[in-house]
Amino acid sequence: MNTQAGPLAGLGILVTRPAHQAQHLAERIRAAGGEPILFPVLEIVDVADLAPLNALIDHLDQFDLAIFISPNAVAKAMNLILARRTLPASLAIAAVGQGSARALKERGVHAVIAPTGRFDSEALLELAPLKAVQGKRVVIFRGEGGREHLAEVLASRGARVEYAECYRRARPQGESARLLHLWARGALHAITVTSSESLHNLFELVGKLGQQWLRATPLFVPHERIAQAARTLGLSHVILTPPGDEGLVAGLIAWRQGQSARISQ
Repeated sequence: MNTQAGPLAGLGILVTRPAHQAQHLAERIRAAGGEPILFPVLEIVDVADLAPLNALIDHLDQFDLAIFISPNAVAKAMNLILARRTLPASLAIAAVGQGSARALKERGVHAVIAPTGRFDSEALLELAPLKAVQGKRVVIFRGEGGREHLAEVLASRGARVEYAECYRRARPQGESARLLHLWARGALHAITVTSSESLHNLFELVGKLGQQWLRATPLFVPHERIAQAARTLGLSHVILTPPGDEGLVAGLIAWRQGQSARISQ
């Protein structure tokens, strides 16, 4: 266990992000003195057939607005786009969250429409450019499946919406025995989960015994929708945090400080 001083010192904290996205949160936890335990419960893989996506990319000039649902959508789509063409100068770019906006800026797209408070479709839809879409063509870069809310609202506002599905999500074959061992020796103190699908995957991966431990472990989530999914699964110790990795760490620190305050009373 990490003995570094800090507000999270002595805590083992489960990080369930996909392997390629876990490092930033792990570093933030470690910087606060905690011990990140990496256990990816979601895997991002290519779609089976890229032909429809490539065809859409070749006709991006026909669209007025492109929306990127997640950093994964940015990574998968922009790699394909930039390999085939440049982005049309007339194409407005939007992102659901600041993580996606940062990923776009890393690829040279700096004028990005994105919410700064909540990071979800509802927050994006509250922005003025997303309200003035009558007669406009909109493409949404996303993974296979997912929520329909964004497209439905844009269509109700008069937009013509198409999906560009550029990745799919899969459940990795994680080795849950490691988590059971950590729980049994009191070394796993908190869990972070950043999507409802990740939560369900974790629930399935740990099995019946692990589910008992899971229900007894504080769960930190950055969105009320995930919190609701957790309660449906019988998890009662659910802590809603501000969005993003920084929000998760802030929530962890506030919880730890609250614990310390109760102990000292």
